Amino acid sequence: MSDSMRLSELIKTISPRRITGQADTEVTSLHYDSRKVAPGGAFFALPGEVVDGHDYIDQALAHGAGVIFLQQHRQLPDGVTGVEVDNVRQAMGQVAAAFFGNPTEDIPVVGVTGTNGKTTVTYLVESVLRAAGKRPAVFGTINYRFGGNCLPALHTTPESIDLLAMMADFRKAGADALVMEVSSHALEQYRVEGVNFNVGVFTNLTPEHLDYHGAMESYYQAKTKLFRRLDPVCGRAVVNLDDPYGQRLAGELSDVLSCGTTNPCLVRPEHMKMSLAGIEARVTTPQGPLELKSALLGQFNLQNLLCAAAAGLALGLEPHLVATGLNQAVQVPGRLERIENDLGALVLVDYAHTGDALEKALAVLAELQPRRIISVFGCGGDRDRSKRPVMGEIGTRISDLAILTSDNPRTEDPVAILAEVREGARKVKVPELSREEALSASGKGFIVVKDRREAIDLGVRVLRAGDLLLVAGKGHEDYQILGTERRHFDDREELRRALAQREGSL
Repeated sequence: MSDSMRLSELIKTISPRRITGQADTEVTSLHYDSRKVAPGGAFFALPGEVVDGHDYIDQALAHGAGVIFLQQHRQLPDGVTGVEVDNVRQAMGQVAAAFFGNPTEDIPVVGVTGTNGKTTVTYLVESVLRAAGKRPAVFGTINYRFGGNCLPALHTTPESIDLLAMMADFRKAGADALVMEVSSHALEQYRVEGVNFNVGVFTNLTPEHLDYHGAMESYYQAKTKLFRRLDPVCGRAVVNLDDPYGQRLAGELSDVLSCGTTNPCLVRPEHMKMSLAGIEARVTTPQGPLELKSALLGQFNLQNLLCAAAAGLALGLEPHLVATGLNQAVQVPGRLERIENDLGALVLVDYAHTGDALEKALAVLAELQPRRIISVFGCGGDRDRSKRPVMGEIGTRISDLAILTSDNPRTEDPVAILAEVREGARKVKVPELSREEALSASGKGFIVVKDRREAIDLGVRVLRAGDLLLVAGKGHEDYQILGTERRHFDDREELRRALAQREGSL
């Protein structure tokens, strides 16, 4: 990667409809935000859901843009080159790859997509690659990281310019592999254009982001785009056949390393034991058996382990290295993350924010047979409303005490959101409790507490030895969005504060 490149070199891999101005001009930087354009930079006028980048071309020009990539023809000032293309987002990724020296071209790259499990699988694959002597960079929901460099993640998958620029920096620092979560939004919006994937992993598909995709079929089709992007020479798909959509996807692809718990799967457990201590399993694979002994809990984490194992094998790693990496993997932040306490209770924080994820998490915990299950959860605003009663029903049905509360209400009224969650809770035919009843009741029931801090406090106040408390929905997130304001709020911090108060009063 150099400090600048000729435009003619940058556009070799795209097919512009028209070029106005000089094609051999020097490009010093790439931008999709008109406010950040630097003199001599190229500005990509991205069409968006809310705003259109074409409306900000004048601002980009005022900041010194020398090249404008656009879909709609317009007259540009003398000395400015216009590159008209059919799809600015797609062109941006291809141009960014060339500008930053194709940082994913000659290293193993694993992309993980699906509704649930993406973050856990990326952490597991990262550990497998480290066991094999690699130094992987990771991009995902929690952060973008390599070595001691850890950047906050604003999106699961960043825009292509940001992604490829960071990866180029990580390569300079010594990264020789990449593991990344690939969201459906990113695939629809060409954010991974310019990334060369060797392995694509499909975990599962359940209702989520339907406010954006409209229907499950559109959501599914968005996810499948990852597998059409795999390297044509060495690319391989890893697909979880325990999921119905995974079975469908495997039938549509030519080269699949299947995984799951049933016999047709190429990577599957022969023997397994799941307990409070974690998962032990002997896994059969085309390359030979591997022995798992992981601290992760439950059936869905077994599927995550199998997906990660298959990804390692798809990269050509030996089974013993794969097993070593899986067994050494660290706790994934906000994924059934334990919060230590002196009450003799099991307190966990989890990112489960869909009906399917909440049901799987609670089902895993029910298998541990605690004295009682107490859950705290809610639903975000300005998102798919159909999941609200579903989550209310699931959380209330599986929990002994369900505390319904706010998540990220955004611009919606938190009371209105909770009313829709309550509709599902009422289907369970258990009493809706007052605060006093919740503190004293021993039977099943649910309560609505609008304020999330108060809801967590209540969950801690009712805890007894042998109980299990799950605070779900936000996991690793350290903020809450109220209106358009992003305020600091971390479920783990709130639990430690409430537990310290409770333990101090005993």
